[in-house]
Amino acid sequence: MNVKKIHFLLGLAFVPALAQASGYHFSTQSVTAQSTANAATAEAADSSTLFYNPAGLTKLESSEVTAAVNLLAPHIKYSDAQATYRRGGAVSGETSGKITDDIVAAPHVYGAYKLNDDVTLGLGVYVPFGSSTEYSKDSVLRHHLNQLGLTTIAVEPVVAYKFNEQHSVGIGAIAQYSSAELRKYADWDASGALSGLASLQASQRAGQSVRVDATGKADGHAEVKGKDWGFGFHLGWMWDINDRARVGVNYRSKVTHTLKGTADWSADGAFAQAAFGRISAPVAAGGNGYAAHEKASVKIVTPESLSVHGMYKATDKLNLFGDVTWTRHSRFNKAELVFENTKNIGGGKISDRTVITPNWRNTYKVGFGGSYQYSEPLQLRAGIAFDQSPVRNADSRLNTLPDGNRIWYSIGAKYQYRKNHVFDIAYSHIHINDTTFKSAASVGDNVDSKGTGTAKFNNYANLVGLQYSYKFK
Repeated sequence: MNVKKIHFLLGLAFVPALAQASGYHFSTQSVTAQSTANAATAEAADSSTLFYNPAGLTKLESSEVTAAVNLLAPHIKYSDAQATYRRGGAVSGETSGKITDDIVAAPHVYGAYKLNDDVTLGLGVYVPFGSSTEYSKDSVLRHHLNQLGLTTIAVEPVVAYKFNEQHSVGIGAIAQYSSAELRKYADWDASGALSGLASLQASQRAGQSVRVDATGKADGHAEVKGKDWGFGFHLGWMWDINDRARVGVNYRSKVTHTLKGTADWSADGAFAQAAFGRISAPVAAGGNGYAAHEKASVKIVTPESLSVHGMYKATDKLNLFGDVTWTRHSRFNKAELVFENTKNIGGGKISDRTVITPNWRNTYKVGFGGSYQYSEPLQLRAGIAFDQSPVRNADSRLNTLPDGNRIWYSIGAKYQYRKNHVFDIAYSHIHINDTTFKSAASVGDNVDSKGTGTAKFNNYANLVGLQYSYKFK
């Protein structure tokens, strides 16, 4: 029954992880970078280099500010969905539909201040990730997860130092604020307790044995919200090997969160409504401990990432870029959720927590891109990238994050007006492998009441970016 709250906090735990690589989120923080499928980290073209490699700030010719907005059009559509109750029997309801918004916007702002020839200060305010998926309230998958939304804003001050004409380093402090909301349905008759109670009451009224089955009529749901600040650090190094070649290394640290939220429980089915007073009462008072309003928390660690990137000036007009990024998604092998109230989970068992093991893997992303100076003010850009999913298979996939391996196809252009104004535009089509979802039923040893569930997913996304930079020359 507390499965809903579990998946709320589980969603909080996992969606941030996807920000570093795969997942349905804002996966680019610069339009300049997006136009090359995020392969141009070593270029350090503007102050948005702060996100990808803070050492790149020393490569800027002057102080500047950069403002960007990414418009994401995600497409996640499920079909052929089936689900059962834990005690048996098919869940009825909607079996297909689109679960994403049409357009989602993410703004980013960066600034760089040249303190002197060797030191550059920077500040970035950006959206590292955000996710929003929602099923209809009548979906057959409602007992797994019905709605999940997450928004994160990061603030990062940076100091970059140039040792000499070849070597530069940068260090940043990351402060991330996350807010999330979730809706999930639960079968409060998963253990047969409501059927047993209804049968007893009916038998007493009739004066004889009467069997009542509450399956399909005992749904409840929770609306859950949570928020937290998390902190980490960011390191970067760049090396100009010669006038044509540059390489760099970028490391973003893990960020530890203690997410705290509240859950408001409501009864939907007729049998759930009739018994909600007992369901919400404390275990010590003979209830099940699912209070109408209670707290929950989970400690998670979002993964660190390491990027190695390069740039080569093939000609005076043509630049080539490459990037390989590794992300330690295996940190999401376990999440332990602690609830304010102890729950009666059936079979004479009680629990105040659930341990979830998604078995995610470490991932890598490989990208290649280039830029061509078509004319003095106009530069054309393009790139392609392969982005591996942390999800191993259908058994470990979340139905609100039906993620798969993806390929980025990006094009864009940069236009410089006079000396101070630079405009960027980019378009990316993100091909995501179609995926399947397969979930086993809960076994009654924790606060999860779902039955089995399966579904097919068709996934892709389109991303448009607009950016303006002003150089203080």
